[in-house]
Amino acid sequence: MKTRLVIGGVLGLTAVVLGAFGAHGLKQVLDSGALNTFEIAVRYQMYHALAILLASALIPFGSEVWLSRAVAGFIAGVVLFSGSLYLLIFTGHTWLGPVTPLGGLCLMVGWTCMVVAFVKGTETNE
Repeated sequence: MKTRLVIGGVLGLTAVVLGAFGAHGLKQVLDSGALNTFEIAVRYQMYHALAILLASALIPFGSEVWLSRAVAGFIAGVVLFSGSLYLLIFTGHTWLGPVTPLGGLCLMVGWTCMVVAFVKGTETNE
């Protein structure tokens, strides 16, 4: 569980750092469309950093196996979704475009696993 908490904290920290960098350092470098894409990547990274921390804290209320799967989905999703957007913006490599939806799918799988964790956890904890 400690590893999950550290990963969630690091993702949250880097989201704040990247958000500040975007707000103060990228306005003169990126056009409004690229800056908007960057902000979306940061926002989704922060949401899922918090989701990782939440999943770790809620283990007593759900299936630990499914919560672990949720965390894995969130981590993969952040790397693929936000990571591909960051790389797309900074490198211009358009081949990264198809990776972004795969990351979104991983995030959806993570949330589905979170729901299953609480359904299964409720059945076994009652």
